[in-house]
Amino acid sequence: MSTELNTVAAQELKRRGVIALEENLEKGPVHVLKRNRPVCVVLSEEEFRELVEQAATARLADSLADLRDGRVGYSDPADCHARPSEE
Repeated sequence: MSTELNTVAAQELKRRGVIALEENLEKGPVHVLKRNRPVCVVLSEEEFRELVEQAATARLADSLADLRDGRVGYSDPADCHARPSEE
């Protein structure tokens, strides 16, 4: 895997607009540089959706592991909305 970043300068983005991103997105995520420092990363819609799906799958796996290992327990959802009784 290459360690070279796929970049576009903020000035070029300002000058050329979205087309500067679209050309670079064909090569993968685009790191936008301002004063030669990465300030943000732009992903294609497909890459973004894949990333979100992977994160959701990882969270679910962690939650199931917590349940399996006894770090959390089951509760009645109705208890979350119960009001304290008046004494």
